[in-house]
Amino acid sequence: MRYTVEPWSPSFGSPNQLDGSTPQTQSTAELKLDVELPVDSWRPLPARTDLAPPPVVLLVDGVRRIDAYLWIEDDDGASYPAVAASYAAGVVRCDLRRRVADVLHHRVRRGLFTAAPGATAIGEYEPQHAKGSRHEDVVKAVQPAMLALELVVSEEVRKSTVDDDDLLVTDGPLRGRHRLARTVGYIKTLETDYLCQPQAKVVTGCRPGERSPVFLTGPQWPHYSWYVRLPGRGGHPWAGMVRVQGSPDLTPQQAAALADRSTVTLPRFASTGYKDPRAPQNLVPVAGLERKLRNLLGDPRLLHRTLTKASVG
Repeated sequence: MRYTVEPWSPSFGSPNQLDGSTPQTQSTAELKLDVELPVDSWRPLPARTDLAPPPVVLLVDGVRRIDAYLWIEDDDGASYPAVAASYAAGVVRCDLRRRVADVLHHRVRRGLFTAAPGATAIGEYEPQHAKGSRHEDVVKAVQPAMLALELVVSEEVRKSTVDDDDLLVTDGPLRGRHRLARTVGYIKTLETDYLCQPQAKVVTGCRPGERSPVFLTGPQWPHYSWYVRLPGRGGHPWAGMVRVQGSPDLTPQQAAALADRSTVTLPRFASTGYKDPRAPQNLVPVAGLERKLRNLLGDPRLLHRTLTKASVG
């Protein structure tokens, strides 16, 4: 009997539901597996030695925090749960030529999430509609708000970029960002099993720095996908594995080229266990961006006191 300890801190859950640690979701998407290679020729693909990483890599991520739980009572005496939340999204620019990384752009928002009709702002917390009769239900509305802000900063940085040979990496699926040039989605938590056993075996056979062939999912939410194994401590078959997305608007040749570029780029940013409890999937620049964004959210104790005084008043 063999035991493998997942390197991620338990406080962050498991990066892979495909490792058998938690129930996994079997995808119902239709797959086109012969985008890059015939199905019977699938094999791990090493990073191309003739291909250099892009000179500039832009990484997008967001953070969120619940600042307070509230109750809102209307004039008829009906009570509604609410949460005051702060969230932020930003972009870190990594210049590989100068070997420096800087936070290029960020935005911070505060929202009062509730189903209460006619809710008004409390200080900086603007009302945002949420469904549910419990605080746990209302909290679920914060994540989509943060993702929407990530989309905003992604579009803004793409409009202002001066590099035409960079790579934009979004934390999580592409979602509405599939039309942005030179962009990939980076999924570090694998919750959905897309592949059948023969293809999954090819993925788990990848060594650090190798990737799977490109495949296409559809028809709902179509996108190109491939798996990349990051360098790090070994373990279960899916250890250090991430899924990368490319826009469905690409040709198969363009998707394969983008996959090659991601394979020579992403492993160089992999984190290590002594630096990050989510190593290696939580990329080093992203971890730094998250720390910066959390600082920009402000002092949670001060915000909680401000909310308490405003609600009493």
